[in-house]
Amino acid sequence: MITVANLTKSFGSKLLFEDVTVTFSSGNRYGLTGPNGAGKSTFLKIVQGEEEASGGTVSLPKRTGILKQNQFAYDENRIIDTVLMGNTILWDAMQERETLWSATDFTDEMGIRLGELEGIIGDENGYEAETEAEQLLEGIGVPSEKHNDLMKTLPTDLKFRVLVAQALFGTPDALLLDEPTNYLDLSSVQWLEEKLMAYKGTLIVISHDRHFLNAVCTHIADIDYDTVIIYPGNYDDMVDMKIQARSKIESENREKSKKVAQLQDFVSRFGAGTRASQVQSRKKEIERLEATELKKSNIQRPYIRFDVKKQSGRETLTAQKLHKSYVQPDGSTLHVIKGLDLSIGRGDRIAVIGNNGVGKTSLLRMLAGDLAPDSGTVVYGHETSVGYFPQDYKEGIQRGMTAYKWLEGFGTPEDGNEVLSGLLGRMLFSGEARLKMTDNLSGGESARLIIAKLMLQQNNLLILDEPTNHLDLESVSALAESLEKFQGTAIVVSHDRDLVSRFATRVIEMSHTEVLDYSGTFEEFVEWKQRTRGEKK
Repeated sequence: MITVANLTKSFGSKLLFEDVTVTFSSGNRYGLTGPNGAGKSTFLKIVQGEEEASGGTVSLPKRTGILKQNQFAYDENRIIDTVLMGNTILWDAMQERETLWSATDFTDEMGIRLGELEGIIGDENGYEAETEAEQLLEGIGVPSEKHNDLMKTLPTDLKFRVLVAQALFGTPDALLLDEPTNYLDLSSVQWLEEKLMAYKGTLIVISHDRHFLNAVCTHIADIDYDTVIIYPGNYDDMVDMKIQARSKIESENREKSKKVAQLQDFVSRFGAGTRASQVQSRKKEIERLEATELKKSNIQRPYIRFDVKKQSGRETLTAQKLHKSYVQPDGSTLHVIKGLDLSIGRGDRIAVIGNNGVGKTSLLRMLAGDLAPDSGTVVYGHETSVGYFPQDYKEGIQRGMTAYKWLEGFGTPEDGNEVLSGLLGRMLFSGEARLKMTDNLSGGESARLIIAKLMLQQNNLLILDEPTNHLDLESVSALAESLEKFQGTAIVVSHDRDLVSRFATRVIEMSHTEVLDYSGTFEEFVEWKQRTRGEKK
């Protein structure tokens, strides 16, 4: 169980939450939600002791698994050891045991201490620890041949997976996970879902993956109205309850307003007459019927709509014999794309999926004209115009100017202040937010600004590489809806299953050994793949 009492946190004049008292019960799995900037990560850092609150207290179980965010902290440690460090009681005992074993002058006291340490290691299931760690690493996609390598030999995505395994190791009493699905491919996300659904302790997780929250969570802890409100059920259940509660108050306020108008009419007509007692009664009734104050809710959804200025020809894009390779740090050559042929027609909505490192970003960069292939060709069809969302959003936004000025650079003379301000407003840049410097934009703001640019350009081919990485849940939902309705052609790399399931009419799955190209929805692709695998067996 995790208890939070009278917790307050502010940054200068900005209040994130005030006097929050909440209990996270054992056996429940809580999704911590709220829009970008609501304070989700700050709240979790306070709970796990990494950041100080302005006031209040937090109580945690002694054995709490925490997903560390510093991916370089363990560079000089073996991968398997990094996972074992997730249980500090066990790890400290094992290290002390190693020190005693290596001592040259062995004393009786050291022998007694060794016995104590063996007891601690046994209590912490230490004799099965390496086996458990290996199973976690393999389950989350870190191959067994790497387990004894140093952490610094791994790319960023695999380092992150090791840290997820570290948090899960040893079956802690509580788990605190901030965006655990980042850097995970679809199969690894599914493995993590199953692992967490079987977890019996207290889980608090932040995620922008709607499907993940709906699958894993038994409760939602939503940061709204300067506090944390617990809702039973998953994310969709919470949204429904918030909307229904707000609608009920709005309806009650409308009824109160009608009644107050009638009472005020009576008071104005008979206030100076002989019905003094009745008038006083009506005035008291008016005071009683004061409308319930409705604070601004955190559920804000941008309005995303991708229009097409001019349709492309029937063949939007053709790629032939694409090859792309990279030289590795050890001097070897990694071939990520080998002889790939693609024909993409007008109206195709393609989800490109696959494990990290198989060449998805390289493919999209080549299709967008942002990266030259080693060999092969990419040919655009008649009237094809390309809108590109890069995975590294920082590369796509020039610094040293306002958001409004940056967007203005992609418009035409006809796109005046009304058009540009309207687009920015729809993407939640209202009022002074339009004048925010691009240097100071958050990840979510940067992503929404790039989407505003794509809406302005009205291209007929959208190439989007992980567009949901920095978007909150409602923005992801709005993006999925816009891609569903898009009349052009879309090629999207994403690990967000809600997005992929909603928009894709074609799935391209890349791996190191083959490329599968399936015409149909993501659910149909999964069923087809399971069926064909079963037939092969």
